[in-house]
Amino acid sequence: MAEMDDDELLDALGVEVAPLKVSSRTPREERIIAGFEDILRFHQAHGRAPLHGEGRDIFERLYAVRLDQLRKLPEAQMLLAELDLPGLLSGTAAVQTDVGDLSEDALLAELGIGADTADQSDITVLRHVRSSVEKRAAEEIADHTPCADFDKFQPLFERVEQEIKAGLRKTLRFGRDASITTGNYFIVGGQLAYVAEMGEVLKTQSGHDDARLRVIYSNGTESNLLLRSLQRALYRDDTGRRLTDTDMGPLFGDAPEPDDIASGTIYVLRSLSSHPFVAEHRELIHKIGVTGGNVETRIAGADKDATYLLADVEVVATYKLHNLNRTKLENIFHRLFGAAQLDLTIEDRFGHPVKPREWFLVPLHVIDEAVQRIRDGSITEVVYDPKMARLVG
Repeated sequence: MAEMDDDELLDALGVEVAPLKVSSRTPREERIIAGFEDILRFHQAHGRAPLHGEGRDIFERLYAVRLDQLRKLPEAQMLLAELDLPGLLSGTAAVQTDVGDLSEDALLAELGIGADTADQSDITVLRHVRSSVEKRAAEEIADHTPCADFDKFQPLFERVEQEIKAGLRKTLRFGRDASITTGNYFIVGGQLAYVAEMGEVLKTQSGHDDARLRVIYSNGTESNLLLRSLQRALYRDDTGRRLTDTDMGPLFGDAPEPDDIASGTIYVLRSLSSHPFVAEHRELIHKIGVTGGNVETRIAGADKDATYLLADVEVVATYKLHNLNRTKLENIFHRLFGAAQLDLTIEDRFGHPVKPREWFLVPLHVIDEAVQRIRDGSITEVVYDPKMARLVG
């Protein structure tokens, strides 16, 4: 049998030999692409281009400088066109240095990429290997992906935003309490974040607790970052905040606040005005107020006060309360029934137009239900639907 060379032997065995692909890009082009890929990963994680600013993460500031320079680099538009699906290179950020004045090595240094000064064939030279600091930063950022079941979480975010506006939740600077657990809400990176799930708690080498989290964001994305990573992100974020729980606190609490009254009354009034609209909807239009004194004294002279529609009123319901914070309680009613606030302008005794507040197109039984829900703390679970004229969960 005639001796076969290597190619003939592989052919006889049915093995196809694919030629090795040789990159047509120069080392400079490879480094530019690698640098731009870092920027793309940042965009994927945050939904925006990196920005300048002393208060921002050092890696974001580095990427912002790099992006500025790439936008001015003549060859970058063509070289990175297929990668630049978000259109990052089409921005117009200011550039601190004229690219034309830089040598190739200086330009690469500005880009944060750096030129390899060692022999490119030297096996001891590591190429495209991120430092441990960069790896930790990438882990802390974690990729945000679309939340497939966001419809389950969206009502939670809407309710929390209402609770913040109504004063039922406070936003506290992160740090005094650095704990994180399932059900917590935070503000990080300008987004409201909800800790939906927490995996098994493990100990780090330094002895701290850590766990993989499922964090849902109010923009419809989620991430699976580590607990310690979220803590570090909140520490570094000047606007990072923890949201308090929805205990009613000083609304009916024992600890007095400056606007607290020892005992008070929520009162509901009905107008006896002859104004055509008021007369037509008299059974639906109500004024809700809070006083620490006598209700009858409060409404004396109503027919001369534009606040009371320049007409006498009748008291249709009262609710006695103790250790009451007037401002917070009134804010709750305004937020709850704001969509049904009476839009009516009348003239006062001097002919000046006045738009009275605290009058709402809300049935009396709905107001009664709202007061009961304020007492038991479940008011945070409902909103008022003006079309259905009832509280809905």
